[in-house]
Amino acid sequence: MLDGMPGQDLPVGFGFRPYRGDEDHGPMAAVRLGCAERDRVDTHSVVEGLPAAPEIAEVSAKLEEPSKNQILVVHDGSVVGYSTIRWWQERDDTWLYLHRGYLLPEHRRQGIGSAMLSWAEERIRQLVVQHGTVRTAVIGANAMASEQDSTALLLAAGYRRVFSLVELKLGTLQQLPELDSELPAGMRTGPIGTSDYRAAWRTVVDSYANTGFTQKWTFQEFVDTADPACWRAAWNGQDMVGVALCSIRRHHHTVGEVEELSVRTDQRRLGIGRLLLLDGLRSLREQGATTARLFTGTANPHRSYDLYESAGFRRQNEYVRYRKPLA
Repeated sequence: MLDGMPGQDLPVGFGFRPYRGDEDHGPMAAVRLGCAERDRVDTHSVVEGLPAAPEIAEVSAKLEEPSKNQILVVHDGSVVGYSTIRWWQERDDTWLYLHRGYLLPEHRRQGIGSAMLSWAEERIRQLVVQHGTVRTAVIGANAMASEQDSTALLLAAGYRRVFSLVELKLGTLQQLPELDSELPAGMRTGPIGTSDYRAAWRTVVDSYANTGFTQKWTFQEFVDTADPACWRAAWNGQDMVGVALCSIRRHHHTVGEVEELSVRTDQRRLGIGRLLLLDGLRSLREQGATTARLFTGTANPHRSYDLYESAGFRRQNEYVRYRKPLA
């Protein structure tokens, strides 16, 4: 029996086995491809798209003990589904243990999805005890709004929706809107150099100060993933007041992403965000991107939809985040 597997009965011919490394990345990618039509997957999504084997390999390499925290569902020797567990600490010190499962549509509604979910919850309970996080741990799961089967499964298992993300797409970077205002006197914009990294990181972190369900993000993590070619910032004198952190997607070089657009609270409604956004989009175009994506929370209090849609972005799929108390 797989570590943490509670032992539900599966239909004849089905079973669980641990993740084995490189040999599994192709079959796992095939599972994702097989789910795409039924679940209406946005293949170029920057939230959750359609990964090929190399992308799945990268994600698996970042997991702790992937052979214990990733399982595969097999049917007559073929991989037909898989589940993954990862975890992190949020700003309010909550430890979120997130599981995500994928199962080919032709094998759904046979109890297999429920068995995958039960394995994940049992494994998470083991991890929480090992990590000593019982007091602050919560179980999480994700599903796109278009994933009807996963949504029904989670709701039936006692999960509740806590928030969601909406992805927006800019179809072309060739015809960007013109700026309709100028920066206030004394302000300037420009690229972000290494000497600006800490100020840029602080600008982003502070923008989430009153936002729930956000992951802790250390300065070292910021530095480790820095890709400043398309980063832009605004300064008032020597003080950084806003940033647009944009990048080219590593596996889709014609797709740009606005990863962060943050303006200091006391500097909003001055046109800084729009100027930085358009500046960042032009940088993406110069680097070879032809389209752009971004995502934002549906409960965003700063009317960011208006800003993004004024630049030509249009809403795509919704990505729902569910949680369940640790029993």
